[in-house]
Amino acid sequence: MSENTASTTALDLDELRAIVADALELPKEEVTDEAHFADDLQVDSLMALEIVVHLEKRYGIKVAESEFKELSTLLQVRGLVESKLAGGK
Repeated sequence: MSENTASTTALDLDELRAIVADALELPKEEVTDEAHFADDLQVDSLMALEIVVHLEKRYGIKVAESEFKELSTLLQVRGLVESKLAGGK
């Protein structure tokens, strides 16, 4: 079957955490569910773009800059990716 089973089930939060941690070159443990990207992880706009590129490649989605600017935690990123995978805007 398809490798992209995330579209039919809840998005694996640990996998998403690993993707974000890899993009930020941080240990997975630092990317907690509620860690604020800018305040806690010092994510700047270039780092945010790196996260978006990783997400787009992994999940085959497109994320507008305006959408990602609204996100500040891993749980919010999961919500956006799940929405995209379900065909939402």
